[in-house]
Amino acid sequence: LFEVSHFIPEKPLYEQGFILIPHLATLGWGVGPGGEIINTYPYFVVGVVHLVSSAVLGFGGIYHSLIGPDTLEESFPFFGYDWRDKNKMTSILGIHLIFLGLGSLLFAFRAMPGNLFSYGLYDTWAPGGGDVRFIDNPTINPFIIFGYVFKSPFGGDGWIASIDNMEDLVGGHIWVGALCLFGGVFHIVTKPFAWARRAFVWSGEAYLSYSLAALSLMGLTASIFVWYNNTAYPSEFFGPTGPEASQAQAFTFLVRDQRLGANVASAQGPTGLGKYLMRSPSGEIIFGGETMRFWDLRAPWVEPLRGPNGLDINKIRNDIQPWQERRAAEYMTHAPLGSLNSVGGVATEINSVNYVSPRSWLTTSHFFLGFFLLVGHWWHSGRARAAA
Repeated sequence: LFEVSHFIPEKPLYEQGFILIPHLATLGWGVGPGGEIINTYPYFVVGVVHLVSSAVLGFGGIYHSLIGPDTLEESFPFFGYDWRDKNKMTSILGIHLIFLGLGSLLFAFRAMPGNLFSYGLYDTWAPGGGDVRFIDNPTINPFIIFGYVFKSPFGGDGWIASIDNMEDLVGGHIWVGALCLFGGVFHIVTKPFAWARRAFVWSGEAYLSYSLAALSLMGLTASIFVWYNNTAYPSEFFGPTGPEASQAQAFTFLVRDQRLGANVASAQGPTGLGKYLMRSPSGEIIFGGETMRFWDLRAPWVEPLRGPNGLDINKIRNDIQPWQERRAAEYMTHAPLGSLNSVGGVATEINSVNYVSPRSWLTTSHFFLGFFLLVGHWWHSGRARAAA
């Protein structure tokens, strides 16, 4: 509700310091072609629902701490448990997995047409600069989905953060949902195996340490994802990635100088390398200059200009569209830089620039949360093991 009340239609979301509305926009609510926000009412509804939910939860907390029974299992045996009861603990784990699986499948069904929850998702790769669309054919092939998991996290491989299309993203949620449901039912109907009984510590502090480890993994994974990925986190809402802003700058000046008569295909820079275009290590035509280090960037505004051997000279000369120019110019000046005191921009910009990308905030916050949760896991797991 705070973000809705401060929303300015003329500015992109990433310029307004928002981190909640961009997530709702990614789900397709209130968004039109090109990522334009056309209706803020869905965001208001989501805010009110969460406000009411928090009030109900707050009331429940006060009730159970002041009025409710001291020991719940005397009135409702199902909700009673003992930390040392291994069977009950795995049943609780199973219930949690089922809810996580249902949430994951709800996301997938919502993206697909022809069901009660159908709505679609914002796809930054949709032709013409992004739009909300249904994901008709989500990827179910396990070799593709689990191929992301077993990819290297280094270099151009990029592990699961390398996902670059909505079909794989929705298909991944279907697999995660199905596996969570299977795991949930498995843990409810079975008892812990002998090796699990021996290997794990069965105490409240041990469960805390396991939970902290899981949250740490999720936090660190999210920080990698939001920093590098512009499919799950569209640049229209979260601002460009670092490589994207750099490539956008090279593209913007190529467009300008080409209009002024420069032969961008053959012009040389001060080092003798191509000033605007050059060759990558694998022989593709790429943007020249300092942005050569980001030659393998993939972004919706530049992909239409590629051919079989990288950037297509003919397309560069004849097919650049106004929306590509506008988007690149916008991204060029909104790189995910800046410090915690909101002194944004790069060293060459004037002092009036005051911008910090949501990508910077989300990456940094999730990395630090992930790290300190990992430290908490080490601390509590050590204490739990020592007390066992």
